[in-house]
Amino acid sequence: MKRKEKAAGLAATACQLRSSYAYPFGALRGITPLGNGDEQVYRQLREVVPILDAAVLKLIRLSGGWKPVCKNANAQKALESFVKTVPCGRGQIGLESFLAGYLDSLLTVGRAVGEMVVAGGHLQAVCWGDVTQLQAVEGDNPLEVELYGPNEKGQLRALPYPHLLLFSTLNPEPEHPYGVSLFRGMPFLADILMKIYKTIGVNWERAGNVRYSVICKAGQDMDAGQAAERGQQVAREWAKAMEDGKNGTVRDFVAVGDVDIKVIGSDGPILDSQVPVRQILEQLVAKTGLPPFLLGLSWSSTERMSKQQADLLTSELWAIRRAVEPVLHKICRTYLALEGLDSRVDIQWEDISLQDIAEEAKAELYMAQAEKCRAEMARLK
Repeated sequence: MKRKEKAAGLAATACQLRSSYAYPFGALRGITPLGNGDEQVYRQLREVVPILDAAVLKLIRLSGGWKPVCKNANAQKALESFVKTVPCGRGQIGLESFLAGYLDSLLTVGRAVGEMVVAGGHLQAVCWGDVTQLQAVEGDNPLEVELYGPNEKGQLRALPYPHLLLFSTLNPEPEHPYGVSLFRGMPFLADILMKIYKTIGVNWERAGNVRYSVICKAGQDMDAGQAAERGQQVAREWAKAMEDGKNGTVRDFVAVGDVDIKVIGSDGPILDSQVPVRQILEQLVAKTGLPPFLLGLSWSSTERMSKQQADLLTSELWAIRRAVEPVLHKICRTYLALEGLDSRVDIQWEDISLQDIAEEAKAELYMAQAEKCRAEMARLK
């Protein structure tokens, strides 16, 4: 009895880090909209800045590569076949395709949702969905999250099979536990970058399609009527010369008198955009964690991935893998359990290799030589 009373005293009756005040409207308690408009901005960033889209795709490809490891041989064989052949929707096959779509949403929006489709007592498909159409509700247990979505009439309802849903967040914060997008902090810089690019386009359109200013100065022996007639004549001849130039024929423009022809805006030089564009791109690329040359930016003629850069990028990729590993665990365990097999399974990730094979071989050789030297020194002692 004393042991039970001691255990009861140690058990937590409520979560101390989550709000537990009574909300006056029970139906609305704890609802936090996931789609607040930011995701539209983030997706447009990928469309208008190709480097950001390329960064997301490279992070997805570098983060993939895994296989399940089961304790039972029959379970291992069945699960490997399921991982390679399970339908994932949108014409995709295999959990690697599911993981790619899941990571795309996770990196872009900061959260991702998926669903396991069970029919006939078997796991038939695994697909990802649009997380911006859902809302999250804190359940009776503060550590659980219930997902709400619209029904056929557009009304909000609790999804009927929450145990079949998959939900992940990227770098959740205490006050906003629904994940942080990789693009947070980028819209301001991207807006400046788009203004620069738009200005460059306008300037080059002006430089490629020039406008002329033709000034015909009246002489001292010419009255106002003659000057006006001379000006109209010069304008007609200049227009004919320009039209013939568009048609592929060359025609000379001959004028009598003091005529001055200038290109409108030629005195204003085009601003050099290389420095401000590079400064903004440095900020955007730094947020992705990728070396610039992996995105096609050759800022240095001798730029290559150093060991420090490779280590930092590897740690970023492993952080992304840790965010989605529980989802893969849940899918594999659900499949094995429904098939009546041993559900003990581990996720084994492939090694992330970002260095040259020759450099890795040299490192292994040096380590082997050092180990041999230490063994010989220990034997001599």
